[in-house]
Amino acid sequence: MAGKCLAIITARGGSKRIPKKNIKEFCGKPIIQYSIEAAVQSGIFDEIMISTDSREIKEVAERCGGKVPFMRSRQTSGDMAATHEVMLEVLEEYRKRGYVFEHVCCIYPTAPFITAEKLRESKKLLVSTGADGVVPVVAYSFPPQRCFVIRDGKVQFHWPENRLVRSQDLEKWYHDCGQFYFVKVESFLQSRNLIMKNTVPVTADEMEVQDIDNDEDWRLAELKYKMMLEKKMDH
Repeated sequence: MAGKCLAIITARGGSKRIPKKNIKEFCGKPIIQYSIEAAVQSGIFDEIMISTDSREIKEVAERCGGKVPFMRSRQTSGDMAATHEVMLEVLEEYRKRGYVFEHVCCIYPTAPFITAEKLRESKKLLVSTGADGVVPVVAYSFPPQRCFVIRDGKVQFHWPENRLVRSQDLEKWYHDCGQFYFVKVESFLQSRNLIMKNTVPVTADEMEVQDIDNDEDWRLAELKYKMMLEKKMDH
C-alpha cells in the first residue's frame, strides 16, 4: 500500500469523567460515528481503522463503517498513553502485515464537527504545500496576552506591558482544535511528534470547536452542533 492514506480513529475504553464517552449518543447517534462517517465520505482514505482496547467500542465502530483489524495493546491503553504512541503502534502493526502508508490522519472519536470537506481540504493542503503535517487550530476569543493571574488573593496582569495595548494590535494566538492531525508518515516516524517544524494550519470557526471533558462540555457541543446544522440549512 505504498503511497496510500490511512485514517486512525483513536478510541480507547475506560473514560472516567464521561462514562463510555466514545460511543455515547450525541444528537441521535454514537459520537464516534461522526468521525467515521466524515472519513468515509471524504473518499481520501484507503483504510479507516479504529484503534481501541474495548470490544464494545469495536462492535459500535464496525456497525458505523469502521474497521478494527487488531486491538490496541495494553501499553497504549492507559490514561498516560500519548496519541503519537498509539499512531506509532498502529503503523508498526500495519508494517508487519506488509502495508506501508504515505500519509496518516489521526482522528479523535469525540469530534462531531469534523466534516469530509475539512479532511479533503487538509489532505490537499498537506500535499500541495509539501508540509510535514496539517493541524486545525482556532484563535483564542480573548487575547491571552492580556490575561490576569491571581496571586495572594489579588488580581494582576500576567504581562503588565500589555495592559493598555488594544486587542487588535496584539498578535493572534491559536490553540489546537483537538479534532485531527494529518501527517506525512515518513516525517512523523522520524520526529515521533505530531507538531513538526513544517506543520501548517487550517483555521476553524470557534462555533465548530468544543473540547469535551465533562457533561457541561457535552451539552455545549450539542448546542453548537445544532447551530452548525441550522447554519448549513440556511445556506
